[in-house]
Amino acid sequence: MVHPDLDSLLAGDSDALSRGPVAVILAEDAVELDSTIEHHLGAGFRSLVVLTGEGVTLPADLPDSVRAARFDPHAEDALTANMNRLIAAAPPGTWMYYCYNGEYLFFPFCEHRTVGEMLSFHAEERRDAMLTFVVDLYADDLGAHPNAVSRARAHIDRTGYFALAREGAKERQLDFYGGLRWRFEEHVPKARRRIDRISLFRTRRGLHLRPDHTFDDEEYNTYACPWHHNLTAAVCSFRAAKALKLNPGSTFDIPSFWWTNSVRFDWSSRQLMDLGLMEPGQWF
Repeated sequence: MVHPDLDSLLAGDSDALSRGPVAVILAEDAVELDSTIEHHLGAGFRSLVVLTGEGVTLPADLPDSVRAARFDPHAEDALTANMNRLIAAAPPGTWMYYCYNGEYLFFPFCEHRTVGEMLSFHAEERRDAMLTFVVDLYADDLGAHPNAVSRARAHIDRTGYFALAREGAKERQLDFYGGLRWRFEEHVPKARRRIDRISLFRTRRGLHLRPDHTFDDEEYNTYACPWHHNLTAAVCSFRAAKALKLNPGSTFDIPSFWWTNSVRFDWSSRQLMDLGLMEPGQWF
């Protein structure tokens, strides 16, 4: 069942957020929605809330742990309005994660450990949020894959990632850049060029997600605690590549995303750790 809106889902299904960790998938269209749901179920999320644009069809035979509601992906506050509604509705202390369709969470050793195990360790280190890097995925052959999406032919950039001091010189906070948003920055609004997201976090009363993927609690936006490095994760995403190829203002300027520093993505946490795109911290 797809509820007409998020308020209807929450009113009609009191258990939707009762068992964490909870994954929220914002489905702007149907591209790789099936694989996105499958990936996050496999990662160990106990509940999935899928928000779908009008006309987007969900896969058949989904387990009871997947709930769905309609939303307007083109609304100016589509992300923050829906996520802050979910944060307010969830029991305090619930681990929550969000992504879009065509995005896939990877964390250290995720091939044989669950997201719940990772977050339990992270909580023991007195952390209530986790920094994630959005790693751009793209097909190497845009002739064969005009929307730049192909799981079988997915590539990533192996270099070109960097960090700059965050405005206000906030302690343990940096702005991170790289990937397609860096290489094709002339086609990306300045406010959308960063690749850092606080995608994993614990809910609490009065907490709000902001449009730039940070929270109004500044400690949530830090990359590590004061005394040592902490875990980080990666959200491997076709979203930027898809947007650059579907946008009339950029598509004809980009015959290919491939460059000398492109490498085949092998869908493993080891590759991402070897490239320095996520940090295992003290978790082994």
